[in-house]
Amino acid sequence: MTSPSLPPVKLGLLQTACSADPEANLRNTLAAATRAVQSGAQILCTQELFRTPYFCQSEDYAQFACAEPIPGPSTEAFQAFARQHGVVVVASLFEKRAAGLHHNTAVIIDADGSLLGIYRKMHIPDDPLYYEKFYFTPGDLGFRAWQTRYAKIGVLICWDQWYPEAARLTALQGAQVLFYPTAIGWHPGEKAEQGAQQYAAWETIQRSHAIANGCFVAAINRIGHERTIGGDGIEFWGQSFVAGTSGEILEKASADREENLIVSVDLGRIEVTRTHWPFLRDRRIDAYGDLTRRFID
Repeated sequence: MTSPSLPPVKLGLLQTACSADPEANLRNTLAAATRAVQSGAQILCTQELFRTPYFCQSEDYAQFACAEPIPGPSTEAFQAFARQHGVVVVASLFEKRAAGLHHNTAVIIDADGSLLGIYRKMHIPDDPLYYEKFYFTPGDLGFRAWQTRYAKIGVLICWDQWYPEAARLTALQGAQVLFYPTAIGWHPGEKAEQGAQQYAAWETIQRSHAIANGCFVAAINRIGHERTIGGDGIEFWGQSFVAGTSGEILEKASADREENLIVSVDLGRIEVTRTHWPFLRDRRIDAYGDLTRRFID
């Protein structure tokens, strides 16, 4: 079966390192976005919390000063960029919703510069060097998909990528591409013994979302070794990638270089894949009620 005739869509994954200067990080990401557009990208996505180093390595009240409202400076900068270049932008921000109320949020901007909506990270981790529950209130907008000029897209953030329920509920709303802005890496002391296994698990679970839902998956990670509180810090492993509708890796970025990953995707493959692997057809929606329970004793 051949894929329906649809124009290819070029995704631009912006993989960067972060300095301690939020304004410099914004300029660097906008410069990367410009290069991506020059390479033909139509839908751009930043890594998670691109304006700062990954501050969740500690519980530090001073970091709340980095949060911003939405709309706010970063949103407006990317709205202007999207309008100028006719591209869709997904940007990951530290949202200040109100005094004492913050979210890990992505803005979704259409190619005319309009703010289509926001996604607030639903799953919030609390692990050594990933103390996100101190900073972020869990999302309250649910899982969503947006029709942009070039494709219908869903956005999930980092820890969300380990949950098949999140990918499924987003895909069921018609998302053709699932974007995962991400900040994940190794504790350097664990890398030698567990590093390969940890990375493989991260890549495999996301490829499985592409397979189970017959859609494209784009994961955008940062690079660099960040020590925001001293100690060993986190060695971010980069390797942003795009997976095809059967879970195959279409393209992957390096582990240690700032770069744009530009990947052309054929949206017609979604219909072909789902016709041959009709997982959505064969779901037993009458039998899944217990998924709303924490555990079945």
